[in-house]
Amino acid sequence: MNSLRALMLLLVVTMAPLAGNAVASTDGQRAVGGVFVIHFHLNVASTLPAGSTITCKARIAPDAPTLAEAGRRSAVTPVETATGVALITGSAAECAVEIPFSWTVNDAQSGVTLSYQVEAISVSGPFPLVVRSSAQEGIGLDYPPQGANGGIRFNVTF
Repeated sequence: MNSLRALMLLLVVTMAPLAGNAVASTDGQRAVGGVFVIHFHLNVASTLPAGSTITCKARIAPDAPTLAEAGRRSAVTPVETATGVALITGSAAECAVEIPFSWTVNDAQSGVTLSYQVEAISVSGPFPLVVRSSAQEGIGLDYPPQGANGGIRFNVTF
């Protein structure tokens, strides 16, 4: 009976790393999926033209491989994007985007690289015009638990 308990405990300990945020496979690939929710709190530093709209865009892709695993990575990299429109209240604005994803990635990839862009667009002239923009690239995030939401919040002076 003690041998059976020891074997069960060993099995649980060995499988624990697989239970976190992905389903592993035997070919060095695993399935990952969930939803990233990105919230933006914008401090609008100066007056925007009347009728301006603020958009927030976010993009995620599996994290970049190390040189050792670069040869095993497929030529196609999945990318997911989403765009939202901010709610402006005085000199502040709130915007959020949700990016669902479901990918098969290399076992060595532990997360995503996030990029975002926030733009104020004026429609006061004959053509829409970007009057202000802020962007950031290369933000590393861990995968959320399989099928769950992961989130991050940014405070941006805009």
